Amino acid sequence: MSYQGVYEQIIQGRAGAWALAALSGEVRAVRHPLGFVCLPLERDGGEGVCIHLWSDSFAPARSTTSQIHCHSWDLVSHVLYGQVRNVHAVVTDAELDATHRVFEVVSGVDGDRISPTRRTVRQATGVVESFGPGDLYTLPADRFHSSVVPEGGEAATIALGRGHPGSHDLSLGPLGAGDHHVSRRPLDAEETALAVRLITAHVS
Repeated sequence: MSYQGVYEQIIQGRAGAWALAALSGEVRAVRHPLGFVCLPLERDGGEGVCIHLWSDSFAPARSTTSQIHCHSWDLVSHVLYGQVRNVHAVVTDAELDATHRVFEVVSGVDGDRISPTRRTVRQATGVVESFGPGDLYTLPADRFHSSVVPEGGEAATIALGRGHPGSHDLSLGPLGAGDHHVSRRPLDAEETALAVRLITAHVS
């Protein structure tokens, strides 16, 4: 099903039914450096649809930067279950009093190439939005934020992305970190089956 088709399912109140149908076929899953398990389900050019799962049942992926990032695509997110906080970051260019460096993230089939830019910044927490089951929220490309699930909490969202020409995937990281590559570890068959069971148990 296309990005638009999935969006229409959500708007019509059929998000859960779509998720159950999508997960009934062959799926794959990877540990994402931002702390969740990603199950990519639809991809067509610059548009994609994934389910993001936060659960203590899975060991987290290694992160070399921070949870604060911005997308090269416009995000539409629908909460299937659990509580998710969208924490906006106020990022200000700085030099002597900088706390973070901006890194560009280029994703490929073998993982992420993370490259430092010359831009150094200070960051502070901005608006914090809280969302629960059935809620829909959006985030334009180029906005720094982090997605936070309460400690010990379980949550899943349908994430729809539409590429924004000229934008880049960015992350805030340590001032002195250099260029490096991070592999994305796929879940094995048993772990993937567990991820599907967890989602379907909450959505059914």
